[in-house]
Amino acid sequence: MARIGPVTANPYPWPYDGAVDTTRTALLCIDWQTDFCGPGGYVDAMGYDISLTRSGLPATARLLAHARSLGMLVVHTREGHDPDLADLPPNKRWRSARIGAEIGGAGPCGRILVRGEPGWEIVPEVAPTPGEVVVDKPGKGAFYATNLDLVLRTRGITHLILTGITTDVCVHTTMREANDRGYECLILADCTGATDKGNHDAALHMVTMQGGVFGCVATSDDVIAATAR
Repeated sequence: MARIGPVTANPYPWPYDGAVDTTRTALLCIDWQTDFCGPGGYVDAMGYDISLTRSGLPATARLLAHARSLGMLVVHTREGHDPDLADLPPNKRWRSARIGAEIGGAGPCGRILVRGEPGWEIVPEVAPTPGEVVVDKPGKGAFYATNLDLVLRTRGITHLILTGITTDVCVHTTMREANDRGYECLILADCTGATDKGNHDAALHMVTMQGGVFGCVATSDDVIAATAR
């Protein structure tokens, strides 16, 4: 059985309990969807530079292969709404329309942020393999209105390693939700990205405050180096 830790991390060697079996650790791959990091997707339609949201893909793909080789639980998430938009809050729809990328509207990758559309799918570089958990969520946090907590607790998971986009929104929200539920969290700086570099850096800095208020920050290389079989 493989173990991870201690990982060189900020502000303390992760995890707090010294090392953890990989059977108790899950890798979260949050919202690596075309709508957030692909040409013609939601983020692209809003006018942001998708090279920033794509920046964490190579490191995430490498870490994902490592996690799979260890038999770790891998969980992928996708943000999106039902085709009838019954689960789309009107203020969220209004805000997206105001900036020219209305959720549910037509785009180059199909209807924006709608389940089943091409833009909603996870990009090939980190696509799920058969048997991996995929959690569909209507909001920013992966625990809200989903069965994620039940899936993790049923598998005996206590520690989470977070990758994905965007650092300051969906990844950060999920990390905060997980922290409140007692999970020991590690966010990876090179496996995340935001629509603004300053927001990415600030989101990572927030994690390190108050002795690690939400957990720790490290890199994929730190995690791989700290894995022992």
